[in-house]
Amino acid sequence: IDEHSAARLRKDADTLADKRLPVDRAVFDLTGVSFMDSTAIGFLLGRYKKFSRYGVKTYVTNPSPTADKILTISGVYSLIPKL
Repeated sequence: IDEHSAARLRKDADTLADKRLPVDRAVFDLTGVSFMDSTAIGFLLGRYKKFSRYGVKTYVTNPSPTADKILTISGVYSLIPKL
């Protein structure tokens, strides 16, 4: 997930969030994500804030070892738990 791919992901996730579907959680499946930079962290935190405003808990699942390390070091897991 880099600046280029995050723009599309952000649009898709925000569209779903703004539909205010009757769900209690949003899960970002990171299967196949082999690269993450700070843009990915910003994407996840931004979606966490948006979904939280609607009372929807946010989670990540299936991070690669590299993504898991980045999310751990950055402290993302303190807000967005891993399933």
